Amino acid sequence: MFRFADPWFLAAILLAAAPIAGELLRERSGRSSRVLYSEIGAEGRRDRTARARAALLLPYAQALAIALAAVAWARPQAGQRIESVTTEGIDIIVALDVSGSMRAEDFSPKNRLYVAKRTIASFIEGRSADRIGLVTFSRVSQTRCPPTLDYQALETSLGAVTFAEQPEDGTAIGSGIATAVNRLRTSKAKSRVVILLTDGINNAGSIDPLTAAELARAVGVRMHAIGVGSEGEVTVPLPNGQRVRVELPINEAELKKMAESTGGSYFRATDASALQEIFRKIDGMEKTKVEVLSYGRYEELFAWFLVPALVLMGAGFVGSRTLLARVP
Repeated sequence: MFRFADPWFLAAILLAAAPIAGELLRERSGRSSRVLYSEIGAEGRRDRTARARAALLLPYAQALAIALAAVAWARPQAGQRIESVTTEGIDIIVALDVSGSMRAEDFSPKNRLYVAKRTIASFIEGRSADRIGLVTFSRVSQTRCPPTLDYQALETSLGAVTFAEQPEDGTAIGSGIATAVNRLRTSKAKSRVVILLTDGINNAGSIDPLTAAELARAVGVRMHAIGVGSEGEVTVPLPNGQRVRVELPINEAELKKMAESTGGSYFRATDASALQEIFRKIDGMEKTKVEVLSYGRYEELFAWFLVPALVLMGAGFVGSRTLLARVP
């Protein structure tokens, strides 16, 4: 790796134009002269011409010397910068409700599940050093993707998520939490978190939600719960093509109790923007600690530029006062 320790000195390269500019002005002034000089023989003419040619190079040598000196002052260095990164990783499981009620169209632009998937995808894109996994639940729960750093594979799994088929429709919140906690139980991460997203009341499964939350607390897993859905009746399209207006209540008291028992928080999202804001808050709450220690090993190269500059300056100074001296 090459760098300049004091790069602002490179601006002094502009001074290299001074000797050349002076020579151009001198030549221009000489061309306007009307005084003629006689020559004494061909041999003298040849000797004077060789010196004149050498004298013409003098300003360019001075300019090069100034440029080299400016580079030397900027302290060119060659070496490498070494970085040591220390992280306190977080393992996160998103437990997503895929029951039929997530078809409700109170979340623009489509439905609750569509907006939830899009918001989760944005959350994933904002992480860089955390393992994230995905669990879905309806009447049954399943792991769609275990905790991973392969975010592309995770987003592919998320994109394939759709509504539960009719025989499996239901809301087994307890089962969803238990599956997520089981995936984190053996994790060695500094922090382990479940983000539960649901729009209903537990009505299926053999595990009570509060029992599942207690299991999370017992193994040191923190849970944030998000209740999804607007107030009052909402439009829900049915698999047979019909559309109905129904009210879909959420047991907020239970979700809040579950989250707080594990050291987490409960949030209510009544529209798409509120859900996005909640994930932004969780993203800020659950940040991986990253410490970067960097140090460099560099060799100074200024002598490679300073020595030639001094040689050129010295030669130019001596030459301009001896062999290359000009008569006014």
